[in-house]
Amino acid sequence: MAPVVAIIAPGMMGSAVGKRLVEHGVRVTTVLSGRSAASAARAREAGMVAVDESEAIAADFVMSIVPPATALPLAERLLPLLQASRRKPIYIDCNAVSPATAAAVGAVISATGCPFVDAGIIGAPPRPGYDGTVFYASGEAAPRFAQLGEHGLKIRVLDGPVGAASAMKMSYAGITKGFTALAAAMMLAATREGTAETLHAELAESQPALLAWLTRQMPAMYSKAYRWVAEMEEIAAFVADDPAAQQMFKAYARFYERVAADYDGDKCEVGALTAFIKRDQK
Repeated sequence: MAPVVAIIAPGMMGSAVGKRLVEHGVRVTTVLSGRSAASAARAREAGMVAVDESEAIAADFVMSIVPPATALPLAERLLPLLQASRRKPIYIDCNAVSPATAAAVGAVISATGCPFVDAGIIGAPPRPGYDGTVFYASGEAAPRFAQLGEHGLKIRVLDGPVGAASAMKMSYAGITKGFTALAAAMMLAATREGTAETLHAELAESQPALLAWLTRQMPAMYSKAYRWVAEMEEIAAFVADDPAAQQMFKAYARFYERVAADYDGDKCEVGALTAFIKRDQK
């Protein structure tokens, strides 16, 4: 018998994960209270069933897929419901948070008697023809979460405690999203100094694979920049033992904050980045 999975919340990643599970015979519930019309539409399209939080926690698995700053508040909000429930779902925190934040969420959930899994998602949301979405999972209950591998998810269990999966996510995102910020800053600097065309030509000649990656990555970043602010701050906490690295990722957070404001505004810098990467398409 297929399990019931509650996914909070039906954002771009949550709804796509929900759709993948639904396609593999799983009943997927979600909570739409306070969510936008766009979220409600995504949930319907994915085949997710809208319920209230008290019904959501009656599922076999509760997957938290929310912005990093919301991970702990969500666990705290669900705490009284989970404590009062006789049925204890497996709670999986799938958010881009530091190991310390994952441990804090785990402490809240463990106090309710629910098994807790620390998970980190690598890759884009699931979609037809794309098999790159991977869930890294750690903690004592991680093998139980891995059962959802039979229902369309790719899950890799790490031999480590709560925090190991989050460390993997922070390390990977620190490289990919940190490098995206670094590259964007250099593209903008070259544009300001009038050397963008020369820089693009040199990248095309000496670093074609890197330029191809940035050409795909950069446009996808604009609409996500606002979400990456908190993620960079979580990575800064992750590397706190290295003051230089911590300062670097705090600066990346401010950079993404600026890009997000520009994207919502006159798109001056976003336009400059787009012009840079499209040079070879003219």
